[in-house]
Amino acid sequence: MSLRISGNRLIKTLPGEETRPTLARVREAVFNIWQGQIEGCRWLDLCTGSGSMGAEALCRGASVVIGIEQHRKACQVIQENWQKIADSSQQFQVIRGDILEKLKTLSGQQFDCIYFDPPYDSNLYQPTLDAIAQYQLLSADGEIAVEHHPHRWQIQPIMGLEICREKIYGNCALTFYCLK
Repeated sequence: MSLRISGNRLIKTLPGEETRPTLARVREAVFNIWQGQIEGCRWLDLCTGSGSMGAEALCRGASVVIGIEQHRKACQVIQENWQKIADSSQQFQVIRGDILEKLKTLSGQQFDCIYFDPPYDSNLYQPTLDAIAQYQLLSADGEIAVEHHPHRWQIQPIMGLEICREKIYGNCALTFYCLK
């Protein structure tokens, strides 16, 4: 299977439902919202899935893209896709493993754009956002975009973060966080 991203480029995706690619209209919305922030940014893609968001960030000039994904086969596909897209001035890394464990290893780094798209029914939302705040992974002017089902969002307040905007696209919603 394949998916079309910025510049009419094709990337490979895994068949089946294990990795759900972000809908094209949601992907477009995120990059329209962040259009002035992508060039030269440090991008963190959590629950990377198909890697389409990180690939899009690379196409649009992100200087660093790091993805964390648990699924082994997905990591191989993401690595291949990002390798085809990145130019010699861009850095990327695909990290395989448990998101909460791997976020610890990023402590000391900061990211301008963090995209977080876990399985909607997972219990990853609260602990992951708490870990991002705890490890201070968000840069001063950065934002986190959290993709979720619009009617199943029950996040408690996160120390140091506040909601700066919310958008709904059918059965998909985005909640954006920034530093307080």
